[in-house]
Formats: sequence, structure tokens, C-alpha cells
Amino acid sequence: MKKLYTLIAVCFTVLVNAQIVSFNPRTGDLDMDNVLKDINTKAQTDIKAFKDQVSTKFNLAKDKIEGLLNVMAPGDVFMVAQTAEITHKPVEAVANTYKKNKDKGWGAIAKELGIKPGSKEFHELKNKTKEHKGKSKDKGKPEGKGKTEKPKGKKK
Repeated sequence: MKKLYTLIAVCFTVLVNAQIVSFNPRTGDLDMDNVLKDINTKAQTDIKAFKDQVSTKFNLAKDKIEGLLNVMAPGDVFMVAQTAEITHKPVEAVANTYKKNKDKGWGAIAKELGIKPGSKEFHELKNKTKEHKGKSKDKGKPEGKGKTEKPKGKKK
């Protein structure tokens, strides 16, 4: 029986790690891809906090978020919600477009939803997603590189 529990734990760990490694948003912007990968990784370590955050940020019901999580990675759920907000389209419409075009990446999905490269909406999508990077940092870690700046001025 102990071997069975160990085998289940190993399989679960492999599946979770495979999901983290295989998530590739392909937005066409390396920084944005890295933010989404970070969101995805953190969500998989604390899915409840992720659901709470997405629910609050985008005013989505948690059961709708859970439904999306059944068919896509957390990073994609975040992008669906962010894209829906910017395009003023229902989350379901964006999710359906994602499902049809997910192999092409988020750049193609955004284009399909009417977000043209270089447009105001395009920059808004990139900026709002990248903004999340600063907000997703661990609150216990100090900002900066660990050095404190000495006050400038004359010594007495």
C-alpha cells in the first residue's frame, strides 16, 4: 500500500512539472511570455490564491475560473480574462477563440479578436499583463539588489 501512495505521489509530481514546463504562451513578446510563465507557475503552487486574484481583478465568478482551468493552464486563464477586459468581449467568447487558435499562440488569438499589432488595445494588453509582474512579487522580499544607498552630502 505504501508503494502505491509513493507511485501516485511521483506521478502527480511528474504531471505538475510537465504542465509547468510545457506552458508556452507565445505572445510574440519575451517579457510578456515570462510574466505569463511566472503567473502559471505561481498559480500551480497556490491555485486558491490564483482563483481569488483573478476573481477580484477581473470580477469573475470562481466557478467560471474553475471551468476555464479544466481546459487550459492558469496563465491562459489570466490571458483570457485580461483579453476579455480589453476587448470588451465576454470571457466565453475569448475562451472559444483561444480553444480554436491555441496552437497559434496568444499573438494570433489577440489578432483574431480584433487586437491589431501596434494598436492602442495591443499596447494596453501588453502593458497590463506586464504590470502584473510587479504585483506578483513575493511581499516578504525587499525591493532592489540588497544594497542600501548611503545618504549623499558632506561629512562633518
